[in-house]
Amino acid sequence: MSPESIPHRRALADRLETAGVLKDPKWRAAVEAVPREVFLHPGVFLPAEGARWRPVTALGTAPEEWLDIAYSDRSLATQLDGHLTADQPAEPVTGVPTSSSTTPMTVVEMLEDLDISDGQNVLEIGTGTGYSTALLCHRLGEDNVTTVEVDPQVAARADAALEETGFSTWTVTGDGLLGHPPRAPYDRIIATCAVRRIPYTWLRQTKPGGTILATLGSWSYGTGLAKVTVSEDGTADGRIIGRSSFMHARSQAAAPPSGDLSARTAYADTERPAKLPPTLLDDWMPAFLAQLAAPGAQLVHASAGGGSQLRYLFDTERESFATLRDDDVRGWIVRQGGPVALWDAIEQALIAWRDAGEPEVDSMWLNISKWRHAYGIGEEPALRWNHYPAGVRA
Repeated sequence: MSPESIPHRRALADRLETAGVLKDPKWRAAVEAVPREVFLHPGVFLPAEGARWRPVTALGTAPEEWLDIAYSDRSLATQLDGHLTADQPAEPVTGVPTSSSTTPMTVVEMLEDLDISDGQNVLEIGTGTGYSTALLCHRLGEDNVTTVEVDPQVAARADAALEETGFSTWTVTGDGLLGHPPRAPYDRIIATCAVRRIPYTWLRQTKPGGTILATLGSWSYGTGLAKVTVSEDGTADGRIIGRSSFMHARSQAAAPPSGDLSARTAYADTERPAKLPPTLLDDWMPAFLAQLAAPGAQLVHASAGGGSQLRYLFDTERESFATLRDDDVRGWIVRQGGPVALWDAIEQALIAWRDAGEPEVDSMWLNISKWRHAYGIGEEPALRWNHYPAGVRA
């Protein structure tokens, strides 16, 4: 263990309690007992100028500075581009974070939302650094926790940190979207990665009356934390209980559209003034609704000649696009092509949302079955969406 970090752990628990996130004394005991710094080895990447990342390692940093970083209220990138760790580069580097230690506030708030009771069996999807796994082990006992991580290197580092802190839990390397049937059924499933929809296999591995907690969405923002209860008939009902942001499951992380975007949008079927500005999608709830109305669509910001703003929507699977351009005279103009009118669907959803008084993301309910994911706000037909697994028709 790391006795020198005990004051930092207690201070973290105090901050979380003051913020109203840490409520259960048993979770407080876990926060005070688990040394977060052990789960950050060999180091982290901190944001630097020029969209780069500065590597900071435990061995190359003064102990007090390292503890200040480890117990700061922020997410800490621990891997870039699927392979690079902070002990490898000597200078700031560019790259895309592919593993991180989520803010303690987010971790603890999700664990509190699980409504865990003693003796329950929990499956965690996305081990990451292993910090949240260790909190679960302290709360429930290591034999009641199973954690799945898709990246072998990340899993190995997490497993080593768990062993160092005294937890020999069930650490599995594999695709978390498949769950882990050998240890099922589970009382609780918690995902520390974002998914486009809750896999039905998770429902099948959850006991009736059990809870699944996962972040839903395909964009980097505008995602919602879903909490559903599984029924005897294998369906699940619940709500979006708040905003949430996590890295996406590796198999579902969408590559940004590349190539000549103007060429990809050259042949539009329709052109008209937009009824609403696409800048609405910069806000969380409209972005969440856009992903419900046009699942599979990606949003791209760009600038045209003269400084005018552009927004692109692409759905490569359905070979559809929408281009929105800010015209000084006519306002935003939308051009659409392909079999699906992406902006029509999003615009219709946003108009219905506006007419309903612009409710927040926690007003959303959802129902999951083997054949369908249904989402809605209240009883308003215009604020209902059905998503179907691949190969299932409406």
